[in-house]
Amino acid sequence: MAWRSRYRRVSFAILAVALAITLGACTRPATREAEASAGGTIRVAVGIDSSFATFFLADQEGMFREAGLNIELVQFGSGGEAVDALASGQVQLAGSSDTTTISQLRQNPDMRAIFAYEASGDYIKVVLRNGIQTAADIEKIGFVPGLGQVSTDKYLRANGIAADSVEMIAATPSDMPALLARGDIDGYVLWEPWPTAAVTQGIGRVVGVTGDFDWIYHHWAVSTDSWLAKNPAEAQRFAQVLAAAGERVEQDPARAAAATRTAVNVDDEQTLVAIREIDFRVTNLTDEDVDSAQQIVDFYQDIGVLSEQPDLRSAMLLDWYKEEKK
Repeated sequence: MAWRSRYRRVSFAILAVALAITLGACTRPATREAEASAGGTIRVAVGIDSSFATFFLADQEGMFREAGLNIELVQFGSGGEAVDALASGQVQLAGSSDTTTISQLRQNPDMRAIFAYEASGDYIKVVLRNGIQTAADIEKIGFVPGLGQVSTDKYLRANGIAADSVEMIAATPSDMPALLARGDIDGYVLWEPWPTAAVTQGIGRVVGVTGDFDWIYHHWAVSTDSWLAKNPAEAQRFAQVLAAAGERVEQDPARAAAATRTAVNVDDEQTLVAIREIDFRVTNLTDEDVDSAQQIVDFYQDIGVLSEQPDLRSAMLLDWYKEEKK
């Protein structure tokens, strides 16, 4: 499949930077270089959207502090940027999609995925431009490298679209509605708020979700083997707090929406949609997750993002998370 840009040849690194700049203009990212500070501060890399509601709620309601953790959330515009910060020691923990984490395992062999904190087959949606009736009508489709790209590939394959029959156009998420409106693309597969943007602007419609073709994305909590070896108790307490925060998010969506708005200036309705469509639950990684990760590795190898097989069994710590004893 010809994963390229019609407008410019965009490397994954360049597009990640563009994404960070674009998203950063819409909110208040606190991206900055930082070595570990005194006093046991644990810096955690997070994104700037509603899918990080559990982090924002736990932080603002003092849940980390109550667990004896001095947590500082550091906002990044893209998952790739957050994982890079982890590898360079700017942060000690990060939240990122499984697809982004896997794409960087070879260059960051010390990285470890320790648990999943959310999953959804509903939050990433398929958008088609007005006048495009089915997947078979698509001639040009927009994609965002990483999670968006894998989701797009899954959609096309599920509909029997030949690998060389569709032009792939790389862009940032915020570019997609404009490209759709101009007819430069016929559709895209992306997370909120970009599907809703197409609908509210009257330029497209949502025709499905990734769960329709058996694709569920996961967000992982990621750290490094070296930090985990020195801080096992802190890491477990962090997981337990996120688990409790996830339950609180599901029980009181309005409260979570308010915390997210305060943290990243996201409209409450976006967060309420996210809570309806995302399962904010902390779970252990399992053999099934390794199998799913291998599918992502296979895709990345097909398109040249990964040249070698990463050691998934070392990078993914199965059954690591221990539930808090009540």
